[in-house]
Amino acid sequence: MWTAAAWGALAGAALLVGAALVMVVRVPTRVIGAVMGFGAGVLFSAVAFELTEAAISAAGLVVVSAGLLLGAVVYLAGDWAVPNAGAHPRQSPRHGGSTVEGHAAVSAGSPVATPAATATTAAGALVLGALLDGIPESAAIGISLLDGGGVGLAFVAAVFLSNVPEGMAASAGLLASGRSRGRILALWAVVMLASAIAAGTGYAVLGAAGPGLLGAIQAFAAGAVLAMLATTMLPEAVDHAGRLVGLVTVLGFVLAFLLGEL
Repeated sequence: MWTAAAWGALAGAALLVGAALVMVVRVPTRVIGAVMGFGAGVLFSAVAFELTEAAISAAGLVVVSAGLLLGAVVYLAGDWAVPNAGAHPRQSPRHGGSTVEGHAAVSAGSPVATPAATATTAAGALVLGALLDGIPESAAIGISLLDGGGVGLAFVAAVFLSNVPEGMAASAGLLASGRSRGRILALWAVVMLASAIAAGTGYAVLGAAGPGLLGAIQAFAAGAVLAMLATTMLPEAVDHAGRLVGLVTVLGFVLAFLLGEL
């Protein structure tokens, strides 16, 4: 369990790495978009070969198909709720989920929202959004250890690479809104801890589960990750880096595939 938790924490620590980067160096938006695209390609490969393929072998096509769809539906329901809590677009290096514009609109007679108040609301929603993205990934990391073959390094690398630009983008937005560096790092530390707990729990709770149930849960996690890539990560990447994203996404997919074959 502790090994699984450590791998989950490592994947979640990428958010802190991303936050630290934007605090010490100015990273061009185009670079952040390209890193997002590369991470998306790695995640696509990991979902296909580390999660879905293994799930089909364990649970069969029907169960896996249903799990993929259910994971996507649950993720999208949460993804709909997070922007309404004040964090959209949460992976944007221009906004970082903390823009006053679009979130500070008030009805007649209501008090005007201040940038600080908006940043506070967005910060909490950003944490929820990061948890929404990270918990299925971390749980899948823990599950991958159950067969005794060791953690899927390609999947851990994919999660890490996808979290770095998310930490960079959201932290840039929070800094622009007046959030202190200490509080930003504390927010991502909470998410890192939750990632560790999710990975450890996935290993401990499902240790006695049969292969069919494990396959269904892997499919659920895969569906949630695919929905995240399609609705959050790739649109933001293309918005910031343009057509270059097409190339770096394929590059990420190829490198992750080759890593998995070693």
